[in-house]
Amino acid sequence: MVVEDDPAISEGLALNLRLQGYRATVAADGESAVLRIESERPDLVLLDISLPKRSGISVLETVRGNGDQVPVIVLSARQDEFDKVAALRLGADDYVTKPFALAELLARLAAVLRRSRLAAPASPPAKPPEAPPPDETRLRFGDIEVDVRARTVARGDKPVKLTHLEFELLTFLCRNEDRVFSREELMLGVWGLRQGGSARTVDNFVAQLRAKLETDPDHPVHLLTVRGSGYRFAR
Repeated sequence: MVVEDDPAISEGLALNLRLQGYRATVAADGESAVLRIESERPDLVLLDISLPKRSGISVLETVRGNGDQVPVIVLSARQDEFDKVAALRLGADDYVTKPFALAELLARLAAVLRRSRLAAPASPPAKPPEAPPPDETRLRFGDIEVDVRARTVARGDKPVKLTHLEFELLTFLCRNEDRVFSREELMLGVWGLRQGGSARTVDNFVAQLRAKLETDPDHPVHLLTVRGSGYRFAR
């Protein structure tokens, strides 16, 4: 679903998505977007921030507040860092600033769909997917337990809500304990982007995970910064 009030942009995006084999629908304002996301259950939403009736930030807050984890890529002509941080903290999976290159947007969209396991396979699998090895189905560190199969996280006996990409980043780091990853390596390993990704995106997602999982986010003991190199995970 493309949520954009400029008809030239929305119809252009919808046309290019259809040419790529996607089914694309368009919503022109925030209020109709909330209703249609709930009723139509799209696989992914391209969400503009500046919308009539309700802003994209308000739409995202409502959708996430309803427990809907549909992948959302936020589009905005604004360069304001506050908007970007607000969107990511509310659960946006990615943020693209206008004007953007169509090829980059399509690559980001495909990566988000792939990570959300919503992209249909090109052909039926030859055999059922194998379950993860027993030692990888539950990951534990400190008072945190991650159930990989159920895609849930608990801190002690309290559940912790993570967005799709927060969960992907956390499990990626947990499964590669003590290895240092550059931001570019994380963009490739988690977001599936070889280029065009923003290092700031990685920083924001790590900050969000620290806020939710570290006892003292300002002095983390698990999600560590390696100055000049990137990030590493430690139990």
